[in-house]
Amino acid sequence: MVKRKTSGDNGSDVLPKGMQVRLDQLRRKLLQLHKILLDAERAAYEREHGRKTSGEILQLLINHEQFAWLHRISEFVVRIDEILEDEDPSDATTDAAILLTEARSLLMPSETGDQFGKKYYEALQRQPDAVLAHKEVAALLSDG
Repeated sequence: MVKRKTSGDNGSDVLPKGMQVRLDQLRRKLLQLHKILLDAERAAYEREHGRKTSGEILQLLINHEQFAWLHRISEFVVRIDEILEDEDPSDATTDAAILLTEARSLLMPSETGDQFGKKYYEALQRQPDAVLAHKEVAALLSDG
């Protein structure tokens, strides 16, 4: 397990504890949102192509264009992990602030936006659970 630096550790520019907590909460909420969106996308795919195993779904998630839009959320989770696990986060506070701004921008559903925005908008129209998860993520992104 990697020790996360806090504002009490030595170092000139470390990630403040409040930011660590916020990023950790955001990470969990994004994973919940991603699962809801993935489950919905899987159901749509299986309606057309028949039932798939978990392994087949993993391959589809990685390689199939129907699931490609979900990569954007996965990438955010990875970026959060990198910031939280960095043992020498010289620019961690700045990186975290940039990440939060980018997340706010990404998670704006749009009927006329980019591929992610459109797919996200459509998912929110069909999935009440996705709307609730979106609200939780949006609340974290609007704090501070």
